[in-house]
Amino acid sequence: MYIQNDAVVIFQGDSITDCGRSRQNDADIGRGYAMLASSWFGAKFPEMNVGFINRGLSGDTVKGLKARWKGDCIDLKPDLVSIMIGINDTWRHFQCNDATTAENFRDDYRSLLTQIKEGLNARVILCEPFMLPVTEEQKLFWRADLDPKIRVVRELSREFHTLHVPLDKIFMRAAAKREPAFWLSDGVHPTQCGHALIAQSWLKTVAGI
Repeated sequence: MYIQNDAVVIFQGDSITDCGRSRQNDADIGRGYAMLASSWFGAKFPEMNVGFINRGLSGDTVKGLKARWKGDCIDLKPDLVSIMIGINDTWRHFQCNDATTAENFRDDYRSLLTQIKEGLNARVILCEPFMLPVTEEQKLFWRADLDPKIRVVRELSREFHTLHVPLDKIFMRAAAKREPAFWLSDGVHPTQCGHALIAQSWLKTVAGI
């Protein structure tokens, strides 16, 4: 178990984490994996009084996350920080001609982790970005851009001794059971079953359940 009594847990990332959370209600944790994981954790361990916060922001990149990191993470003083970021750094390359190199991705991501290390006594869990190609463009081009970023997340997890959820591998294994769109409707955004798979994997890593 990597969560203690009365801990504050923050989920950070892009639209996959955001998942429709209210900007007017800080208690709203969205409708995705963050809601499922926090709900199951609370049902399993109600006596632990753990608080969960969602600060995912739709469309965000690692650069965007870095720009809001102090206010949306450090100042909230969480005890556990869960980060899932990276797919928009690939998406923007092909949809907006706004590329993020693996080196820049690494530098910005390392900055986030360094700020946690220096400013918080918090445990960190890194969730890999992932995709299951459902279009020809994704099959032909996206993996070549995303794979180096996934390797960066794995390397940083080892460097900073974080917990790690290998979601890209998990979804690849899941796609052997059902077609990609069953899990990720457009190859990127999870369906309800996809969010459930993320939540299950997160809980197994953090709490062994």
